[in-house]
Amino acid sequence: MSHRPAGHPAVAPYLVVRDAAAQIAFLVDVFGAVERLRHATPEGGIRHAEVAIEESVVMVGERADAAFANSLHVYVPDVDAVYARAIAAGATGLAAPRDLPYGDRSAGVGDPQGTVWWLGTHRATAA
Repeated sequence: MSHRPAGHPAVAPYLVVRDAAAQIAFLVDVFGAVERLRHATPEGGIRHAEVAIEESVVMVGERADAAFANSLHVYVPDVDAVYARAIAAGATGLAAPRDLPYGDRSAGVGDPQGTVWWLGTHRATAA
């Protein structure tokens, strides 16, 4: 038996936000995430949820007083398309898509729940 559940990496981001349902909807709309698990609170909130983005797992929990600064980096097939979807889904642009010297095309957005998402598409190995 493994020390972690099947299908879970050793490290997974855990987003603690004020509105977990809105966070999950954002992940689905922007990254095509698939919800794998949801545990509700007696009041109807979300105590714990898990979504899959390709082979990665993102855990989401809800706290009314959430004031954590969450930041993640996600490699995506097309930074420009994902950046546009994020803006359309209510995110704030932090860094427009641009080519970086280490071979990535990169962008940054802040989602409506306060999580910062750094988006990258690796295009070439840096010289």
